[in-house]
Amino acid sequence: MEEDKAAEEQQRFSYRQRLKAAVHYNVGCLCEEVASDKEIQFSKQTIAAISELTFRQCGTKPWPSSSCVDIPEVAWESRAENFAKDLEMFARHAKRSTINTEDVKLLARRSNSLLKYITEKNEELTQFNSEQRAKKKKKLEEENKKPVEPAEAGAAGRDSSTV
Repeated sequence: MEEDKAAEEQQRFSYRQRLKAAVHYNVGCLCEEVASDKEIQFSKQTIAAISELTFRQCGTKPWPSSSCVDIPEVAWESRAENFAKDLEMFARHAKRSTINTEDVKLLARRSNSLLKYITEKNEELTQFNSEQRAKKKKKLEEENKKPVEPAEAGAAGRDSSTV
């Protein structure tokens, strides 16, 4: 009995992950189309956030059953298209050609839990990126502070005296 429950739970998890992957793929394709049509860009974080937003907003049950009503593909595309248009308008209103996380947060504003999730992930990414930049800057500074080796200094001195 326990093994059956565990197996069913594993199947549900697997189904949900496949569904999320399919949503992410379709959102990515739609974003590419919109990007080429409207000459704007979508970051990977933006596409991921739109995917998560779409997945949470669509309201299908996480597991197919006889009572589960699947949202037709046309409805998925329509909702994703509306999200994309809204994001484009938010960016345009801010006089930008690139959609960023602030636009996605604005789109997710009606779902407090989703907005909180997106905000937390954005802060994590921002902190990670700033740490990486600081490490890179420190490494460059250390490389610039290295003294010129005596052999190189002697060769440089001889070159200048022969000129």
